Amino acid sequence: MFDKILISRCFLGDNVRYNSKVVTLAHPLIKLWLQQNRFIGICPEISGGLAVPREPAEIQHNSNEIITKSGINVSAQFNLGAQQALTLCQQHNIRFALLKESSPSCGSMIIYDGSFTNNKVVGQGVTSKLLTQHNINVFSENQLETLAKLLDKVQS
Repeated sequence: MFDKILISRCFLGDNVRYNSKVVTLAHPLIKLWLQQNRFIGICPEISGGLAVPREPAEIQHNSNEIITKSGINVSAQFNLGAQQALTLCQQHNIRFALLKESSPSCGSMIIYDGSFTNNKVVGQGVTSKLLTQHNINVFSENQLETLAKLLDKVQS
């Protein structure tokens, strides 16, 4: 039995991104893990009640609130989605997550700085942070090989 991986639904080609663009993560490891039925998919923003398309939102570093470009506070929706992601991990004994870098939900190492000027800073999205606090290893699309090596170690 293979370890399950929580995965951002956008990587699977689902139309969940804020701008309605479908950006499938095409990589041999994704194909292999799909064949092995390892994935449990989630879009925390959709799970939290936000629509597609939706206005861009960024974490405001002076308050840690998530605000849309026009100033609407969507922190509650982001936090609800993060909690639902954690619940899925707990239900399926998931110890690994593959989430979209730079997202205010899913960013594992880098997020936008809250100024809506495409500047990025070191930080975690709310889902990534919550999962990390609960000892779930979070990886981005830039760390597929690292995740694969860790999964290989765990399986052997």
